[in-house]
Amino acid sequence: MPELPEVETTVRGLSVILNQKISNVKIHTSKLRFKIPNNITNILRYSKISNLRRIAKFIIIDLDTDYSLVIHLGMSGRLKTVNKSYKRIKHDHFVMCFLSGILLVYHDPRRFGFIDMVQTKDLQKQRYISTLGVDALNPDFTAQMIFNKISKSEVPIKQILLNQKLIAGIGNIYASEILFDSKISPLTLGKDLEISLIMKLIKSIRKILKKAIKYGGSSIRDYRSTDGTLGNFQSNFKVYNKEGKKIGGDKVKKIVQYGRSTFYCPKLQNNK
Repeated sequence: MPELPEVETTVRGLSVILNQKISNVKIHTSKLRFKIPNNITNILRYSKISNLRRIAKFIIIDLDTDYSLVIHLGMSGRLKTVNKSYKRIKHDHFVMCFLSGILLVYHDPRRFGFIDMVQTKDLQKQRYISTLGVDALNPDFTAQMIFNKISKSEVPIKQILLNQKLIAGIGNIYASEILFDSKISPLTLGKDLEISLIMKLIKSIRKILKKAIKYGGSSIRDYRSTDGTLGNFQSNFKVYNKEGKKIGGDKVKKIVQYGRSTFYCPKLQNNK
């Protein structure tokens, strides 16, 4: 699943459509994870892209008509910008055509993503937005804030990192990398993390996510940016998918937590 770095990379790659006017919309598949709103074509046609931004793992495309297009990439979705010589391929479900000749295509083999259209003023009221926790790269994301929320938690820190209602944007891949960087065991319960360790954790969250954005995200599941470029952060993985690799006298171990693979070094990530 595209995580915060991949979504941020996608938003930055969409800069080519900023201030562009939409001439037409083509919907080849009306139902993705949810049904695409019936009024979406009428709202999008002849409107102009006024802003591009990210909220957690959601791509927000603001229009000059006080509406916002919300796109979630799900498990396998991606956006690609192509020119008018483009020919549709399988799993291209949604196409926005611009007067300039640029096309924005939503491609999603598994159809777990979704596309929504809402009035910009109501964006924060949408359930998939309103229930989100603090963004993982938000400057207001502090150790005290997290300590207050998890100081009595019996849940392992790895699962806490994946809880979008607490910290928004981190997925399974980066959680393992963040915990290794901060030398915190993924098995440590929230209630056992002292604030000094949470400060280290937040430092690692920012370090790993910003580095991943710099490298264009990770492409282990064929993620590509809008121009088709493969992300390259996977070449910087220390533990994810590295079971058996020796690091500093320790071996990377793979375990399963809550149905998700976790990679870590038991000796090096021993904060107890």
